[in-house]
Amino acid sequence: MNNAIQSFLHDHLIVDKGFSQNTLEAYRNDLGQFHEFLEQRTEVRIKDESSWSKVDLEILHQYITDLREKRGYRDTTTARKIAAVKSFFGYLMLEGHISDDPTESLGSPRVGRSLPKFLTEDDVTSLLDVAGKAGTPESKRDATILELLYATGLRVSELVSLEVSDIDFEESFILCRSGKADKERRVFLYPKAVDELKRYLQIARITLLGSNKTQTALFVNHRGERLTRQWIWNILKICSKKANIDEGITPHTLRHSFATHMLQNGASLKHVQELLGHSSISTTQVYTHMTNQHMRQEYEKSHPRA
Repeated sequence: MNNAIQSFLHDHLIVDKGFSQNTLEAYRNDLGQFHEFLEQRTEVRIKDESSWSKVDLEILHQYITDLREKRGYRDTTTARKIAAVKSFFGYLMLEGHISDDPTESLGSPRVGRSLPKFLTEDDVTSLLDVAGKAGTPESKRDATILELLYATGLRVSELVSLEVSDIDFEESFILCRSGKADKERRVFLYPKAVDELKRYLQIARITLLGSNKTQTALFVNHRGERLTRQWIWNILKICSKKANIDEGITPHTLRHSFATHMLQNGASLKHVQELLGHSSISTTQVYTHMTNQHMRQEYEKSHPRA
């Protein structure tokens, strides 16, 4: 299978999002089918990551026609396959392999869409409280990582790429770079996150570095090496279990929680889009559905005649 697809499946779906094996196989089959479709067309043979830029809207429409008319798929199946392609091209954009996303204006059959999972504010508090209780350098690092994920809504790939020099303590923000294209944005920090970062840098990180004093990565393991995405996923898995929170949460759940809580507490959709680094506001709009759903639940729970 194509290397870019393999990286998407492992780095993005398994490590970043923690998808189940069944979901992973569905994506593998859908993207494999799309790749086979492209291989039948000499003008878009995919040789390396940059070759995906050859795919345009016309080719995508041809693929949808192929799914519907030649293969006879129903709208729900076609929509799922196109969603997989859209997600893949979003990943290619994030990693800097392509400069334009051909799927951005691509329509697909309208079907019901499940909403991203997010934690309640109480669950977030429980998770953050339990992370640093052991008092070890590793637990202090873990507490800082989880505090930072919730404070900023960073993707886990962005978090592990952070350098110490990316932090501006005077202005309380982090300079975040997305993908190989080095797109930059500022993400702001509340005082508690700033304090956690300072303590981590002054004590825990120095201990973890050991003799590796030249390391520039912000978050390191016990050998002074940069943490991987899988490591962050494991940290969250362990801490969520200690906090008695659903084991199915992933680093992306904290990103969803950040966006949902920001909107619930009055932030504008445009502001949240910029903080999350979404190229299109339509991606951010899913969180308005989540807050609307939350408001309905609160209404039905609280109104005496509901």
